[in-house]
Amino acid sequence: MTSTNQPEERDLLDHVLLPVAHEEDALATARALEPYRPERVTALHVVEKGGGTPDKSPVEQSEELAAESYAAVRTVFPDADDHTAYARDVVEAIFDAVDEVGASAIAYRSRDGNRLLQFLSGDLSLKLVTKSHVPVIALPREGSTE
Repeated sequence: MTSTNQPEERDLLDHVLLPVAHEEDALATARALEPYRPERVTALHVVEKGGGTPDKSPVEQSEELAAESYAAVRTVFPDADDHTAYARDVVEAIFDAVDEVGASAIAYRSRDGNRLLQFLSGDLSLKLVTKSHVPVIALPREGSTE
């Protein structure tokens, strides 16, 4: 008897969702992913909403930042798609985007910051890798020794 609860058989790098924060981050993250030669890439920028408090930045400024980020990714992956999400919870927005674009995996580079900053921000990386319903690929940071 065959179980219908088995995950769909897919290549890990069939369609990679690439969360990016800004232009410099987008370029570095795309370059870190490039050697793995994914079939398809969708760059994701999450515009953080305030949820009853003022947004971190004006929507127009955030959308401009997203456009610059997508352009940077396309210097490495010219056919990359883009997806912009508006949410209070960045990690949940990433998980929702996986389903919306049909990604097979999430690839990311951890952001700079000391342990205290990571603790105060809720350690998005920890949430990303422990709660994802698709594989998460942690890309190496250039010059990283940790």
